[in-house]
Amino acid sequence: MSNHKISTIDNLSLQEIDSQAELIPLLTPEDEEEMMNEVLPETIPILPLRNMVLFPGVVIPITAGRDKSIKLIDDANAEGKIIGVVAQIDEDVEEPTKNDIHQIGTVARILRVLKMPDGNTTVILQGKKRFEISSIVTEEPYMTANIKDILEKKPKGKNSEFLAILESVKDLAIQIIKESPNIPSEATFAIKNIESQSFLINFVTSNLNLSVKEKQDLLAINNLKDRALETLKYMNVELQKLELKNDIQSKVRFDLDQQQREYFLHQQMKTIQEELGGTSQEEEMDEMLAKSKTKKWDEKCQKHFEKELSKMRRMNPQAPDFGIQRNYLELLLELPWNEFSKDNFDLKRAQKILDRDHFGLEEVKKRMIEHLAVLKLRNDMKSPIICLTGPPGVGKTSIGRSVAEALGREYVRISLGGLRDEAEIRGHRKTYIGAMPGRIIQSLKKAGTSNPVFVLDEIDKLSNSNQGDPSSALLEVLDPEQNSTFYDNFVELGYDLSKVMFIATSNNMSMIQPALRDRMEVIKMSGYTIEEKVEIAKQHLFPRQLKEHGLTSKDLTIGKKQLEKIVEGYTRESGVRGLEAKIAQVIRNAAKSVAMEEEYNKKVTDADIVEVLGVPRLERDKYESNDVAGVVTGLAWTSVGGDILFIESLISPGKGGMTITGNLGTVMKESATIALEYIKANTELLGLDPEILTKYNIHLHVPEGATPKDGPSAGIAMLTSLVSLFTQKRVKKNIAMTGEITLRGKVLPVGGIKEKILAAKRANIKELILCHENKSDVDEIKPEYVDGLIFHYVKEMNEVLEIAITNQKVKNAKKL
Repeated sequence: MSNHKISTIDNLSLQEIDSQAELIPLLTPEDEEEMMNEVLPETIPILPLRNMVLFPGVVIPITAGRDKSIKLIDDANAEGKIIGVVAQIDEDVEEPTKNDIHQIGTVARILRVLKMPDGNTTVILQGKKRFEISSIVTEEPYMTANIKDILEKKPKGKNSEFLAILESVKDLAIQIIKESPNIPSEATFAIKNIESQSFLINFVTSNLNLSVKEKQDLLAINNLKDRALETLKYMNVELQKLELKNDIQSKVRFDLDQQQREYFLHQQMKTIQEELGGTSQEEEMDEMLAKSKTKKWDEKCQKHFEKELSKMRRMNPQAPDFGIQRNYLELLLELPWNEFSKDNFDLKRAQKILDRDHFGLEEVKKRMIEHLAVLKLRNDMKSPIICLTGPPGVGKTSIGRSVAEALGREYVRISLGGLRDEAEIRGHRKTYIGAMPGRIIQSLKKAGTSNPVFVLDEIDKLSNSNQGDPSSALLEVLDPEQNSTFYDNFVELGYDLSKVMFIATSNNMSMIQPALRDRMEVIKMSGYTIEEKVEIAKQHLFPRQLKEHGLTSKDLTIGKKQLEKIVEGYTRESGVRGLEAKIAQVIRNAAKSVAMEEEYNKKVTDADIVEVLGVPRLERDKYESNDVAGVVTGLAWTSVGGDILFIESLISPGKGGMTITGNLGTVMKESATIALEYIKANTELLGLDPEILTKYNIHLHVPEGATPKDGPSAGIAMLTSLVSLFTQKRVKKNIAMTGEITLRGKVLPVGGIKEKILAAKRANIKELILCHENKSDVDEIKPEYVDGLIFHYVKEMNEVLEIAITNQKVKNAKKL
């Protein structure tokens, strides 16, 4: 907003006038009503203004220098004091004609005429009503025109939206007055005392820093509400400009040098403290010394602390090192030296907490209880280093939280994912700017005890860089023989970590360096079965998501059948994170219906699941028929659980070559080569004609070629596929197999048996061929998971072929 200024018609100059000459009468609603009821004359003289637009009700002073303008003002002042004021389209036109002026203007009353010493005439005008020029009557001695009234549309009654806009206009105007250094604060009272709605808008618009065209566009708006909205937009822009300008000025304002300022303030503070008898820096240091006497540290630590404190006493408080030294001493005092929380070794309670928080994972929970039992019997609190390894989302981190609750210890978690600086573990030397202790010491300070349960999350995601190897720094942390004197570069003293219970988590043990892996006791956590996932969803995930979405069991329920449909059709993972996301999606749909008061099924149906989640994309893997020679079902382990895969082989005339496809790794290709060489060496035993192997080419393929596959476990499946191909005999129906083969004809054990068996069950497989050494893995699985399956345990390849190959020829068998 701007100051009131005098508009010079002739030379486009803006001159400030004395404040006593400004006339700002505030219209009341009664004055406005009287003004609106005045009848306009048919013909009035037209006064063009170069750089100003007059609004109804607003008072402005202008200076006229042109002869036509002075003549017009003199005549009008002598007669009816009524003139028409319009803005020029082009400010540079000296003698405006009818084409050089806007068609919409404001009828004005002459309040006062002042003759100036320089020959100009200053006239104070007050706008009355808007008009539109119908036609120009004369242009000499000045312009006169026929005009017609323009009706102004006002909102009827008490329009709440319009009233809110007016309040916003008032508030913004007051803010602009406060931000602008050129507008006197008294203008705030003028704004607050305006009662007339239209006058408020016209008064504010008239005083905005806008161009003539922008003001003319506002004057031409007939609807008062629309004009108020447009005015509000311009006010927002002006306020932002003012705030930005003030911000820039404050930034570039000259200030005292920082060091001088701090010195001055320190001297003042010191004097004030001495006068008031408050705590000075010397007294603070004395308090530190007294506090150190209460710490449970040894004599060596006490001497080190006193030495560092005396060094601080000799320092200049304005020196940068003073703050670093102070932080160092405060850290030493805040660390929980030899302060331990009391362990709760109620193992039955611990078992209940683990069972409450985790469904399944029986082996893992059993191992954790065993660890707690050993701690209880040893009675020295020296904790073992445990590493929980398994796929994402199976509950590794939450196991640590439950153990902390069961023991009554503090829980601390550090995420090591992407950590590449050795100083994050060991800390920085305090000579560096911004030095701080490592994550281990910081976390102990936060925990307040020296024996928390410390979860080192994602220990396999540590990376190396030119800042050092953080996994090597962890060697000291995780070695019970060394961590009783853990050295942090910032602390510069040995700190006892032997009472801390470290629990590390990882997804892939092969990513951890061998020396670090050797220091930990590894507990493997396999993925959940479908039945376990359904129970977890029923007992934990669904109730938790209901609570997070503001619903209760009265608003929505779900059956096990529907949960199983979500597990099988929409998730393929070892853990339950993806399952929880899908459950949340179903609950959000119900929450939307509750919020919008729409009808919905309070018990989730299969149709609801398809409607919300779409058509199931991950259908169960199905067994394929045995009508074609060379097609065998194998079993695979993936990071998201078990799966079945099909080994296909084809024979064609050639010279005995073999092609292998399917995006296979080196080990898997070698298994195919071993299988073929075994067949070549044992043709007589297998009842094959040796010449067949030299007359035909073999193509072995593993479908889903885009998926990388590797490992030795498909060896016996490849052997069975090739024998079925050469003999053109059927493979036994509903059978799958997994095992590694050797050139001697031996079958070796493989891993991931539990996941593979569950995948076989999903695919309706009835019989499984495994290495006899894998029998112990099957015995560890719950009986209900292997119910209905027949297991064949083998040692030799010929045993595999006797079980898997039938004497029936396949359809359309080839004559070889």
